[in-house]
Amino acid sequence: MQGGAIGSTFRAACDDSCAHVAAPADKWRKRPAHSLSPRPRFAYRRALMTASATPPVFPHRHLLGIEGLSPLDILTLLDMAETAVDVSRQVEKKRTVLSGRTQINLFFEASTRTQSSFEIAGKRLGADVMNMSVATSSVKKGETLIDTAVTLNAMRPDIIVVRHASAGAVHLLARKVDCAVVNAGDGAHEHPTQALLDALTIRRNKGRISGLNVAICGDVLHSRVARSNIILLSALGARVRVVGPSTLLPSGIDRLGVEVYRDMRAGLRDVDIVMMLRLQRERMNGAFIPSAKEYFHFFGLDEEKLKLAKPDALVMHPGPMNRGVEIDSAVADGAQSLIREQVEMGVAVRMAVLEALARNLPN
Repeated sequence: MQGGAIGSTFRAACDDSCAHVAAPADKWRKRPAHSLSPRPRFAYRRALMTASATPPVFPHRHLLGIEGLSPLDILTLLDMAETAVDVSRQVEKKRTVLSGRTQINLFFEASTRTQSSFEIAGKRLGADVMNMSVATSSVKKGETLIDTAVTLNAMRPDIIVVRHASAGAVHLLARKVDCAVVNAGDGAHEHPTQALLDALTIRRNKGRISGLNVAICGDVLHSRVARSNIILLSALGARVRVVGPSTLLPSGIDRLGVEVYRDMRAGLRDVDIVMMLRLQRERMNGAFIPSAKEYFHFFGLDEEKLKLAKPDALVMHPGPMNRGVEIDSAVADGAQSLIREQVEMGVAVRMAVLEALARNLPN
């Protein structure tokens, strides 16, 4: 339910229950006892319960980023994803939410987890899913992103899932099409579904997000995952810190409300969640680290460094992992690792996102 609707419901209830307060004293005394309205505070509770009884609707046409979503929007998607987890674990996984709808996965960058999970999510919801191979498309002949968008829009798809190497490209495409658009990662800008699946994984294992200490470690400078997670986790009440060498930390990162650590051991002390990031060499122009071996020595996660976190700390990684560079295999495959569960939650979150956007599609 929209905030305005909640407010109007509350005001109407309070107006009804508080009308007698402004009445003259003699009129108050003349009213029979059984006709007296309940006290205002009870009316407030009743109005609030009535307003919250209707499940909130995701009020957005596209999912272009975590920035711009309210905590209620985020929690709505997480709750829908919880239901999708149960569906994915059944023998019969098919639903008909997207029956008759067409979903196009348009990936200008290589992807394993994100593209395959969006494909599985769409098919489990009953959509007709097409994976467009950019390598064999007219993009290789010089077609622009806008022309590609116009071409696809003429085919009347219902949802387009886009990954692009340039920040802001997905926003541009969304202006040129009539369907819903999902950002599957645009440059170093945002990766909203990754942040949502990370939040879902944390909530399912810790029971909450608010009040947790989360360390995001590694190549923060080039990471869209880091930015989306910082925005989402902060919105839900977590305390976020970023850890990495100065060359891999963007200037002004502290303005996002995070604590900044340039020493891995200090940054890991007493955290609940350790979120490692991949070294994104494909986005690096120049030497950001002396060597992979030296990077692992100072900023790679091994069992020794993990002991500095809380005893029940959990380890995450968006994948793909560079074992022996960002994370040691003993940690990645250990009892505290949630990396495989993140992959499972990815399908559930993407099912939730597609279903939420489908509710706003014209019939």
